[in-house]
Amino acid sequence: MKFQNIFILTALAGSIFSITACSPNEKAKAKQVQVFERPLFLETTRATMDRPVYSLSLPGELKPYEQVDIFPKAKGFIKKIYVDRGSKVKKGQLLAVLEAPEISQQYLSVQSDQRKLYEDYQFSRQAFQRLKKASLKNGAVAEIELERVRAQFRSDSAAYIAAKAKTSASGQLEKYLRILAPFDGTVIDRNVSVGALVGENNQEPLFSIAQQEHLRLTVAIPEKHAHSLQTNTSVTFTVSGRPGKVYSSNLSRNSSLLNQTSRSVTTEFDIENSSRSLSGGEYAQVKLKLQRPDSTLWVPLTSLIHTQSGIFILKVDKGLVQRVPVIEGSRKDSLIEVFGDITSTDDIIKKASEELEEGSRVKSKQ
Repeated sequence: MKFQNIFILTALAGSIFSITACSPNEKAKAKQVQVFERPLFLETTRATMDRPVYSLSLPGELKPYEQVDIFPKAKGFIKKIYVDRGSKVKKGQLLAVLEAPEISQQYLSVQSDQRKLYEDYQFSRQAFQRLKKASLKNGAVAEIELERVRAQFRSDSAAYIAAKAKTSASGQLEKYLRILAPFDGTVIDRNVSVGALVGENNQEPLFSIAQQEHLRLTVAIPEKHAHSLQTNTSVTFTVSGRPGKVYSSNLSRNSSLLNQTSRSVTTEFDIENSSRSLSGGEYAQVKLKLQRPDSTLWVPLTSLIHTQSGIFILKVDKGLVQRVPVIEGSRKDSLIEVFGDITSTDDIIKKASEELEEGSRVKSKQ
């Protein structure tokens, strides 16, 4: 009986010791469960609807308004060159002359053929008209003879028309021996010299011409800002070659089509450059003034949680915390634009914390 009492006392002591000897982690977990079982008093706010004008900084590129590489249409030798790199040219100005004797001889040949066929056509026409007039008297001309003359007239007429077309084509080919400027601009490259054989398999352009007095500023607008473009969207921009100088322009054209590779919309702003202070090919740092077509939701920056799984805000629904995934938009002072499953009537935690788990009980501070 004595040993039995000692065993019972030992067992009770062991139980008491095991209860009091819990690990620190177990105590912390028990304390955490106890804390989250009680509602937390946190400050909440609501998203605001707004349609502000906001700024966006993007890279851009200045390009000549028009630029073209000029290749020869006909094969020949360079006979004479009238311009060089840096020359300013006007539309239709003669740049170079090619020499191709076979083209000139071919043109003279088809001209001769055309004159012969024209004479045949004129003779057939007159013969048909006379015979047709004579056929008005009964029995003067056999019907089959009239038909034969009519057929000859039609044949000679078709041959003459074909000869005219052939002469016109040959004449156009001869015109290609004269290289003309397609628009007002500047010769930015010259790749040939007098005596060079050009045309056909020669893939190098004779000249490159660009329009420098008028430039295009191209800017790729990211997808999430594409709908904020307006017909009067304005920009200011700077270039590294002119530090401290700020240029401005308004939207000239918009592709309105999203590039599947860059996920952006290409826009163009026309730049007047009569002073030639800017150069085509320069990169520019562009600032745009944009505005959403409709009002959007804005929340405090502190309401966002950035995690490895995404961006969230904490919404309070019936006293319980819900994590709502959102997409960031633009920033304005201490507010940020968000897109997600929230409305302007939802209560959201103003200073969100990643440690606050979904389902926690929360009460708003008064």
